[in-house]
Amino acid sequence: MGSTELLRDARTILLIDWPSRDVPDTLARAGYAVVAAEGPAPDDYAAYERSGEAVVARRVGAPPAHADIVYSHRPLAELPRIIAMARQVGAKAVWCQTGSAEARTVVESAGLEYVDEPAIADAVRRQARRS
Repeated sequence: MGSTELLRDARTILLIDWPSRDVPDTLARAGYAVVAAEGPAPDDYAAYERSGEAVVARRVGAPPAHADIVYSHRPLAELPRIIAMARQVGAKAVWCQTGSAEARTVVESAGLEYVDEPAIADAVRRQARRS
């Protein structure tokens, strides 16, 4: 399944770090339920939600019960932990901001779909223009 289909079918996206605030903001503005790991503590999670023209973060204290996609902007060494989180929330895909052939192998060998291009915020903007 490609990035377009994954995004079309997704409702909830769990973020594990991101390169800029553009990522959670773009996803929330597009209508996705966005929950993000905000720090190292196990209860350090926030939901990013649209409030008028702004996107605001609201502390939720836990990962979502379910997420369709887990998005990550973390080093390859952290991928096993991210895959474990993806499995915990029932995600079908791990979308890596900075991917590699090795990352693809690790994710796919775990039985999950792997996406690394395009950047998720860019893919969402392109999808919105097609709608």
